[in-house]
Amino acid sequence: MRSAWRLLGVVAALNFALVASASSHLVRVEDWLNIAVGTRGIPPTWKSGQKWGQPAYDFAIEQDSTEKVLHVKSRGDSSTIVKELKVNVKDTPILQWRWKAVTLPQGGDSRNEATDDQALQIYVTFERFPSIARSRIIGYIWDSTAPEGLVVKSEKSRLVTYIVVRSGAQHLGKWLTESRNVYEDYKRIYGEEPNEPVKGVAIATDSDDTKSSAEGYIGEILFKKP
Repeated sequence: MRSAWRLLGVVAALNFALVASASSHLVRVEDWLNIAVGTRGIPPTWKSGQKWGQPAYDFAIEQDSTEKVLHVKSRGDSSTIVKELKVNVKDTPILQWRWKAVTLPQGGDSRNEATDDQALQIYVTFERFPSIARSRIIGYIWDSTAPEGLVVKSEKSRLVTYIVVRSGAQHLGKWLTESRNVYEDYKRIYGEEPNEPVKGVAIATDSDDTKSSAEGYIGEILFKKP
C-alpha cells in the first residue's frame, strides 16, 4: 500500500510538472470567458488606451457559436483598449488571434495620415524609457486598401509600425485565425533583437479620419511557442 501511494505521488508530481511546463509555453492575453455576455464598454481587466479624440468604446461581449467574443464598432471615432502584461517574445514569439471584420472604413489606407483608419487592429508594445519617446509598437491591422504584407510606419505616430495582415473585403464576415512571429517581425522592422518584453496588448477600431464606419469581432488572443 505504501508503494502504491508513493507511485501515485510520483504520477501526480509528473502531471503537475507537465501542466506547469505546458502553461509556460503559452501566455493567454484574453479569451473573454470570464466576462458576462452583454457587458458593454471597456471590458474588465482592460483600460482605455488613448488620450485623444472622443472614443465611444462601442464594445460588447457576445456569444458567437461556442465562444465568447468582443464585438467592436466605430462610427466616425477611434477607440482603443489596452491590457497590461509582460511577455518575453524570445520564449513565446508567436502571437495568435481570431478576428472577423464586418464593415471596413470606406477609403481607409494606413499609408496616409488623412485616411489612417482600420476596422480591426491588434498592437503589441515594447516599452522603452522614456516610453513616450522611445517605445516601439507593432500594429497588426486589417486595412481597407493597403496591400497585405505591407510594413509601413504610421504617419500619425513615429512609435508605431503597421503590418497589414488582411486587406479589403474578400474575407468579410468570416472568422480567421492569424499567427505572427512577433520576435521575427521585431527584428525585421528594427534590425535588432528585442531587449525588452512586450508590456501591453491593445485592441482598436478606427474610422474617424474617413468619417465612415467600421465593425468587427475579436476572439481569443495568446502568445505561444512555435
